[in-house]
Amino acid sequence: MSSKDFAERLRDRQKLVGYWVVLDAPVATERIARVGYDYVVLDGQHGLIGYQGLLTGLLAVDAGAALGSGSVGLVRVEANHPTPIGRALDAGAAGVIVPLVDSSDDVTRAVQAAKYPPAGVRSYGPMRSALRVGPVPGDADAATVVLAMIETPLGLKNVAEICATPGLDGVYVGPSDLALSVGARFPGDPDVAEPFEEAVALIARTAQDAGIAAGIHTPDGQTAQRRLSQGYTFATVASDLTHLEAVAASHLDAARS
Repeated sequence: MSSKDFAERLRDRQKLVGYWVVLDAPVATERIARVGYDYVVLDGQHGLIGYQGLLTGLLAVDAGAALGSGSVGLVRVEANHPTPIGRALDAGAAGVIVPLVDSSDDVTRAVQAAKYPPAGVRSYGPMRSALRVGPVPGDADAATVVLAMIETPLGLKNVAEICATPGLDGVYVGPSDLALSVGARFPGDPDVAEPFEEAVALIARTAQDAGIAAGIHTPDGQTAQRRLSQGYTFATVASDLTHLEAVAASHLDAARS
């Protein structure tokens, strides 16, 4: 699908399922993009991917999509700053996921970094995005999305004002950091299962009330399906590195059993 189609579906709160990529392995990313996911996220924050890797990863997503599903490429940028946000969009990303958002002011900075004047401060140099999204600033603004991660104590506290910030297309839950934010000793800590689930539910309800999309990172398809049934409108299955290890281990177990 085109970036415009994806943006419209996400803003309409249609159910979308994506995949998470942390490896700089374009051939593998190309294969993932032809499977049928609605989007593929390249992780520029914690992933093992530099700028060249993000560029070749986005090329790989588009190549795989042309062979199969029509996936679009998103980038989780390394920081809420105009440079990484602008570079990801210039490289052809259909949108950005912005980490460590604490407040409405943080959202405003992210939106302005992603939008051309007069709506924002994005510098004009679309490079590859001129081919994928279009060279006209207004059209590019309409066809790309900005998603704010809710994962910090302040982000959770301020989730209502974050969701109400003009220009934001959706929020995205980082469950590992969110768990730490509600007192977990480690991600998945059973001692905070209840407050964690309460926070997850609160974020989905708040986004729905604000009329924006709500997304969440999940470890597998079953969890993604459950979150979509709980009010989330998009869910990402993670990730190429963890799945590679899990499948290799399962085959080893089968061979030795």
